[in-house]
Amino acid sequence: MIQRLLHFLDASPVNFLAVRNIAHELEAHGFRRIDAASPLGHVSAGDRFFVTKNDSSIYAFRIGRKPLADQGFHMICAHSDSPTFRIKPNAEMTGEGGIVRLNTEVYGGPILSTWMDRPLTIAGRVITRGADALSPVTHLIHIRRPLMQISNLAIHFNRQVNDGVKLNRQKDMLPILGFVNDELERGNMLINLIVEELNRTATVTRDDIIDFDLYLADTTPACTFGAHNELISSGRLDDLSMCYAGLEALTAAHDSDTTQVLAIFDNEETGSQTKQGAGSPFLSYLLQRIALAQSGTAEAYYQAVERAFMISADNAHAFHPNYAEKYDPTNHPMLGGGPVIKFNAAQKYASDAVTAAVFAELCRKAGVPCQRFVNHSEVAGGSTLGNILASSIPLRGVDMGNAILAMHSCRETGSVADHEYCVKVFTTFYNE
Repeated sequence: MIQRLLHFLDASPVNFLAVRNIAHELEAHGFRRIDAASPLGHVSAGDRFFVTKNDSSIYAFRIGRKPLADQGFHMICAHSDSPTFRIKPNAEMTGEGGIVRLNTEVYGGPILSTWMDRPLTIAGRVITRGADALSPVTHLIHIRRPLMQISNLAIHFNRQVNDGVKLNRQKDMLPILGFVNDELERGNMLINLIVEELNRTATVTRDDIIDFDLYLADTTPACTFGAHNELISSGRLDDLSMCYAGLEALTAAHDSDTTQVLAIFDNEETGSQTKQGAGSPFLSYLLQRIALAQSGTAEAYYQAVERAFMISADNAHAFHPNYAEKYDPTNHPMLGGGPVIKFNAAQKYASDAVTAAVFAELCRKAGVPCQRFVNHSEVAGGSTLGNILASSIPLRGVDMGNAILAMHSCRETGSVADHEYCVKVFTTFYNE
């Protein structure tokens, strides 16, 4: 199971590739891709299908034996994006000696220093001309070799570096791509690399390319470590580990009376307020269309929402033994201690006593330990998908996740046992 997760993480350096890989796995398990622009048609018990939005969010459904109006739906939500650096347009910056850097901007909230002095590459999507202006062609790209590095300033020029240095996002975080060999390469190094990579599977010229959404990605493979290989080291555990746990559970679950939903949103790291984010009405439209196809009445959707349950799956903070003072004294989850229910008095999370009790009982039924997380009262916490989604679909639900260390680092640390626990409880939830 863990090797499958590691493979998925390595193959999914950005949101677009994560969604493509999830789609391929769903198709291998009998789910069919449908186009949201086409009529949904008749919906029958046992139907399996999925929809994508913007190539970066995906919504999968297994229709239950009973209509949504009578049984509701069981939904697991996660997000496909992680903090990184986006390559800006006109990105090449050629300086003294012909050294080329790429102009980037920060996406989300990464720990900047963790991206330095490590081999990086690029991944994302490239847009080329299509049949007409409104129908461009999308190509996904992942160059699987080290291409660049964000290099630190030597300690000899910055003697205070180990006392803490504020990094300038525009100055300090620009990766070195290489050296210009001739004048024809000046200003064209990045586009030449893109064309070379695309021509492995297609025929594309520089003139065909209109635009791109490209991001930096670590090239170091995901791995296990520890005396007993009990820990996971990888980028993007937040939140691809939850995406994959939900996918493994959905494909392992059996048909039930209740419709099963896996919703993987994009742009959680930047607030979710996009057409492919949790703040969009897109998912609610899909659920309404399914309910209407089953019953012929809009009332069925509103009944389904009242009978539904949502698990908002986004990683939690594990207790770090070097920084005990940062954690709540009685609610600090441990690596390997099982899934974590997240609470917040300011309602940053969807969990309440009732929904937490539901999830705790699911864990008990699955034979899985369960933990709880509350922020130290002097430490501000983050937010996640649950309440954002509930603002458009008033769902009963719980915010949870597996405990990890170094959240938003280029390399995060998780637990092998926790991933296995999570898949078990998610599968139990879908089978209820």
